[in-house]
Order: sequence, then C-alpha cells, then structure tokens
Amino acid sequence: MAVKFDLNEREVWDGNYAASQALRQADVDVVVAYPITPSTPIVENYGSYVGNGYIDGEFVMVESEHAAMSGCIGASASGGRVSTATSSQGFALMAEVLYQASGMRLPIVLNVVNRALASPLNVRGDHADMYLGRDSGWIQFGAFNAQEAYDLALCAFRVAENHSVRLPVMVHQDGFITSHTAQNVYPLTDEAAKKFVGEIVPVDDMLDFSRPVTYGAQTEEDWHFEHKAKQHKAIMDSRSVIDDVFTEFKELTGREYKRVESYDMEDADVVIIGLGTTVETARVAARELRAETGIKAGVVAIRCFRPFPYDEVREALKNAKSIAVTDRSSPGGAMGAFYNEVSAAMYTSKNRPLVTGFVYGLGGRDFSIEEAKRIFTEQQAHADAGYITTDIQQFSGLRGPKLGFFQTDRS
Repeated sequence: MAVKFDLNEREVWDGNYAASQALRQADVDVVVAYPITPSTPIVENYGSYVGNGYIDGEFVMVESEHAAMSGCIGASASGGRVSTATSSQGFALMAEVLYQASGMRLPIVLNVVNRALASPLNVRGDHADMYLGRDSGWIQFGAFNAQEAYDLALCAFRVAENHSVRLPVMVHQDGFITSHTAQNVYPLTDEAAKKFVGEIVPVDDMLDFSRPVTYGAQTEEDWHFEHKAKQHKAIMDSRSVIDDVFTEFKELTGREYKRVESYDMEDADVVIIGLGTTVETARVAARELRAETGIKAGVVAIRCFRPFPYDEVREALKNAKSIAVTDRSSPGGAMGAFYNEVSAAMYTSKNRPLVTGFVYGLGGRDFSIEEAKRIFTEQQAHADAGYITTDIQQFSGLRGPKLGFFQTDRS
C-alpha cells in the first residue's frame, strides 16, 4: 500500500519537480532512466517516491539513454504505464529507439527538458533536441512554465493511451528556464489526478499469453509503406483526441490549452510565433509595445509541435501583415525548421504575409523583452514597406558583426 503524499492547494515547484509529481499521481508502473542535466531531477524524484513508499511503481536505472528507452519499450509492450525523461545528448542517444517506440504504437510518455546539442558542449536550453525528434513519429507537447509541465504530463497519458491513438508523447520544457525556476503551481489532488488519467487498458499485451503477439517484425517493401502510412494517419487523427483531452482538463481545472494559442491577435498586424518560454517574453513585449507605440503586436504560440497544426496556424495568422518565426536551434545550412513549418502553412493562405526567420537563444542565451520589441518594430517596418526590408533570416542577439545568409529579392 502506497503512503499518502499530502499536497497544498498551491505549491512552489520548478518544472522538473512538477513533472515528477505528475508521474507519481499518474500511477506510472515503470520508469527506466539514465540521468542527464537538466532533466535528472524528474527521474530522481520519481525514484525517491518509490524508495519512500509513496508509490508502488518500479524505478530501473540502466547504463545509457538508449537502454532507458529500450527498457521503456519492453515495459510498455508488456502492458504497463511507462515514462522517463532526458535531454540533449541523452535524447540523441535515444533517437534510434524513439522510432521503435512509435512504430510499435507504444503509449510511452517522455519528459524532454530541452538543451543544446554538442559540440561545443553546453548544458543550457535550446530546442535542438526537440527538433531532432520531430520526425520520429511521437506527439510533441510544449510547456511554457512549471504549471504547464505538470498539466501537460497528465494530459499526455490520456492522449497516448487512447485506443484510437496508441502513440508515444513527448512533453517539452525549456532547460533551466522552466526546469529549474520555482513558480506557483496549483496541482490536482491525488484522487482527482488519478481519476483524470484513469487506468491503462493494454492493447496487444505481450504478457497476455492467451493471445500471442509479435513486436518489431521485419516488413521490407511488401508492407513497410502501408505500416508507416497508418502510423502517420494515427498521429494526424490524434488532433481531435488532443482537443478533447484539453477540453476535459479545462472543465476539471479551469486551465485552458489549445494546440495553437493566440494572444492579442484580434487586430494584430505584426506577430511573433514561438515555442516554449519565448512565448511569455513575447507576450509581455507585445503588451508594452502596444501601450508605448501603438504598434499592433500579437503572439501565436505552438502548444503541439507534432502533429504540426498547419490549419490552425494558417487561421491564427490569416490577418497578419508580417510574421517573425523564432527558431531556438541552429539551422545547419537552411532556414530554421520552425520557419519552414510556418511558411508551409502560410503558403496556402489567401493572405500571403511577409515571413522572416529569427535564430535566437542558442545555448541558453537570454531572449529579452527589449529584443522582442526590436523584432516587432522591424516587422512593422516590413509591413509599412510591403516587403521584407532586411535579410529573411537573422541571428537575433548574436555578438559581433551582423550575419545574413538569405537575402530579400526586391527587384
């Protein structure tokens, strides 16, 4: 019998602790883990809950992140509710096995505390690891603060384990900015959280010996194509399930989540579209700039990076004149990955707004309110001119000479 864990109506938690409490309340059966900064406290805390008798789950330490996800796959295929956490190089080492988990349609929940990828070695937060996983077949949620890291972890189990989805889910939070910043968090009671998440109902449980199943079969060209098409359909069809879970969570808590969230967009001419903690900074900048200059600034936030909400992005930005897409990852010889997603969405829009890409915040560099204001002001200049007056891609907040790689054709 698990020991009672008392919670206050309001707690002061950082994002890591918030995520670990969600795992405790969700009655996770197995956490298989290998520690890596800055995600270590999530699995460390879960291990302490097991050791202190607060939960009846299993905490398994292994020799690498590759082994951690491999262990999660075995436990999930056996019918358990399974989770783990990782960051950066650990995520990269896990990448091979991420495709196995999604291809086997296993409802694992992975908390990713986003951190830069080496080299150079860096333990601070950017979105390089998030982007590395974007084509792995996992659903990807993004938390902007500790409250959301908690809420979305609970929602992730509901989505992943839905029998019409049966796909793994990542919950992302920004390394150190969210993971190690203490904020007010309003948790559910253990009873309410457990009721919301519900009991897992296994599908094709490998321990059901009355109905033997095979995992990891080899298909080659005869059936591989069809398998991946069905997997893609499942992740695209998950959109309605995600919306339903978010609606139910709002009814329970009053906290509303959408796959795309808009702020001050009713009359916005210039927009920053972002992920993670950048969204909160841009919102403050937009409000202040409206009061100071009258610039009609707005913010669009992506809550669900996969499946990418193309239709909702196009709808949210349909009246914008100029859009700044913020990429917190090195583009590696192209436009930023996020820029390409947004541009694809807007290409089919009747209104063709100007779209500029901003690479920013690499290796944890601060993204300030003043820098957000500068970007909004520059977007206003584009809107007034009717064309992009600067380079299409910029490195925002970079020391040294200005770098421009993709120029505007003004002919």
